Amino acid sequence: MTTGAVTEPFPESSEPLLPTKRRCEGEDGGGDDEAAFHEFNGASFAGAVFNLSTTIVGAGIMALPATMKVLGLVPGLVMIVLAAFLTDASIELLMRFSRVVGAPSYSAVMGDAFGWWGRRLLQVCVVVNNVGVMIVYMIIIGDVLSGTSSGGEHHYGVLEGWFGTHWWNGRFFVLLVTTLGVFTPLACFKRVDSLSYTSAISVALAVVFVVITAGIAIVKLIRGQIPMPKLFPAVPDLASVWELFTAVPVLVTAYVCHYNVHPIHNELKESSQIKPIVHTSLALCSTVYITTSFFGYLLFGESTLADVLANFDSNLGIPYSSVLNDAVRVSYAVHLMLVFPMIFHALRLNLDGLLFSSARPLSSDNRRFGIMTAVLLLVIFISANFIPSIWDAFQFTGATAAVCIAFIFPAAITLRDPHSIAKKWDKILAIFMIVLAVTSNVVAVYSDAYSIFHKKSAPSNA
Repeated sequence: MTTGAVTEPFPESSEPLLPTKRRCEGEDGGGDDEAAFHEFNGASFAGAVFNLSTTIVGAGIMALPATMKVLGLVPGLVMIVLAAFLTDASIELLMRFSRVVGAPSYSAVMGDAFGWWGRRLLQVCVVVNNVGVMIVYMIIIGDVLSGTSSGGEHHYGVLEGWFGTHWWNGRFFVLLVTTLGVFTPLACFKRVDSLSYTSAISVALAVVFVVITAGIAIVKLIRGQIPMPKLFPAVPDLASVWELFTAVPVLVTAYVCHYNVHPIHNELKESSQIKPIVHTSLALCSTVYITTSFFGYLLFGESTLADVLANFDSNLGIPYSSVLNDAVRVSYAVHLMLVFPMIFHALRLNLDGLLFSSARPLSSDNRRFGIMTAVLLLVIFISANFIPSIWDAFQFTGATAAVCIAFIFPAAITLRDPHSIAKKWDKILAIFMIVLAVTSNVVAVYSDAYSIFHKKSAPSNA
């Protein structure tokens, strides 16, 4: 009974992008696949940590200081730590159920628990989330390098500030060069481990951003230029209480990396290392998040914007202000460029599973691999150029899909418990995850919808 259940839910599309050792030895993968595997001796611990950390640390880091403004420093920092522990617990549950059935991917675990529709629902959520995330990345890169206009005011980009306004540093051309010169070569790698060096650079650039921000804040603190930050939220009325919930999805989704855990695990030299790899990555990212949140909010206080990067567009009140502003923005833009291929890897794999569920593995079909890579890059590039701002859409689709991926689906698998391995505490934790995720997202979506409606109706009331 169990053997049949294990074999059935795992079609070719749900397997990892590259053949694993088990597949090469026991399945008809062909001589080329076996040779390709033996040329690759397995991913290292450090490479896996960098890849998982890069998956975690993306654009969400820029919204964390704003959550401190809403929640206050003490509850905000506590929530960052709580989110890290919940993420660790959800990944542990996911991998435990994966080991029981030998599932090589997240979608395979969902397929084992909920059948065809469960696997497809997971793949749709990953596609929706990752497309939205990468469009946001590309828009931010365009804003940072080429500038942006909003509310009749133009915020100069780094290249505009250095060289003035020219056709070659306009948004379209800059994003075209970035897509062809950076995204396309990195997207052509078939193994996650091939991105370990760029992931290490990406993590280093995130650390550079944190160090510069912390340094500026400490200098201003010593000079007495920083007022006492808000430690706890101000809740004078019921509306203020509802506003607190809008910060929760940012924290809940800050650690979403579940869709890349299996591909990283499948390429490890020692598969037993996945648990310490997850712990190390979460500890590293938590440190980056806590430092960014604390010093970002300390630096800008109640003037902290939803995207703290936008705060580095004015005089910081210290020597070399413009140089530091440019260093922060350029390092972050390059960081996003190097995060992009990690998110793209999972997008391509899950979209292939949706569209070509009965086809041979993507790694062995170069034509399908190339066409899918080119089409996805083109769609993301066009969207980033012709959608001026997709933050509202991202909140409604990406954030909701991300919460499903990170908490709702692992919790649902635990409650379903198809192989009777979940303990009582696991099910209690699963219920807590679902309640937290659903409540925070319903309130956040309602608040966003109300804000949009109020924004549209405000001019007519004036």
